[in-house]
Amino acid sequence: MGKPEKEMSFLDHLEELRWHLIRSVIAILVFAIAAFIYKDFVWGTIIFGPSKADFWTFRMLCKLGELVNSDLLCITDLPYILQSRKITGQFTMHLSGSFVIGLVCAFPYFFWEIWRFIKPGLHTNEKKVSRGAVFFVSLLFFSGILFGYFIVSPLSFNFLSNYQIVPGIKNQFDIISYVSFFTTLVLACGILFQIPMVTLFLSKAGILTPDILRKYAKHAIIVILFVSAVLTPPDIISQVLIAAPLTILYQISIFISARIEKKNKKFLE
Repeated sequence: MGKPEKEMSFLDHLEELRWHLIRSVIAILVFAIAAFIYKDFVWGTIIFGPSKADFWTFRMLCKLGELVNSDLLCITDLPYILQSRKITGQFTMHLSGSFVIGLVCAFPYFFWEIWRFIKPGLHTNEKKVSRGAVFFVSLLFFSGILFGYFIVSPLSFNFLSNYQIVPGIKNQFDIISYVSFFTTLVLACGILFQIPMVTLFLSKAGILTPDILRKYAKHAIIVILFVSAVLTPPDIISQVLIAAPLTILYQISIFISARIEKKNKKFLE
């Protein structure tokens, strides 16, 4: 017979958490340093990509416009000037932008480290339900990131760069404002796409039920529209593009909650 596991003290748990966090930070820094070194590709292609008229999304919209015989979908110019108004502006954004890239790239490993710390404290049935948590959380996160990057960001930049209160006012964006807006938009989409996973754990904990989700569906849609309005500029297209997938994710959450409730009833029987 093997020796029983020694119960860990509170300080032991803190020490273990510290090492999980240290390894996570190291992973983020590795990707951040790589992003810092390859600044031409990271900034010229990735970060500034959605603000250029030759971006993939705009090219696809133009092809769609050709199919439906409409020139309105063809975006050929984004009339804005990007500036750095602070002496440390470009260097600061180089650092912060690299860190964000490192965080996004290292997210699966970061979550895996945190999950390794949380998982031993779960009950056996909770561990069964949460199988594949790292994979699905990462999948939803990157789905949200790609959605924010290829759909929400370019359309938002197109709207804002072309928006004028009166003719003659040029849009001159500061690089700090640009990067803050871009990262907030993309990361927010990555977080919001976690709705099904949050529903899974809350339903398993008995906090959420499909009846509750159905009852407050109309309220949820209003909240989704409000969040969409906050995250996007005041144009209906961008708001719909965020609200539509979030509404679909909410419906998926109802399905997930119903499945868990059905399984729980079978278990009790």
